[in-house]
Amino acid sequence: MRDIGIDVKMPSGDWDGDENCPFNGSLRLRGQLFEGVVSSIGMAKSIIVELQKVRYMPKYERYEKRTSRIPAHLPSCIGELSIGDRVKIMECRPISKTVSFCVVEGGDSE
Repeated sequence: MRDIGIDVKMPSGDWDGDENCPFNGSLRLRGQLFEGVVSSIGMAKSIIVELQKVRYMPKYERYEKRTSRIPAHLPSCIGELSIGDRVKIMECRPISKTVSFCVVEGGDSE
């Protein structure tokens, strides 16, 4: 395992030879780091993470909630996740048409 340059705990799962793994493979991480909740796990090696944001609306002098859904790559060394788990994702190079983030820490339920 190699250090990826951010303060996250190292995963303890087995690695299956996935090159798109920041800990054991050759995937480099850069850019933004988000923390969100897993909302879908239907794809192979990918998940959907929901980010909740609160935004102030000056015209109405109130706050509104906004939700972003970001597809992220799930390395095999992170292990199994379930819907509702809190995960940290970080930006990387594009892995597919829609996936440009990778899970770096996860598995904590809300």
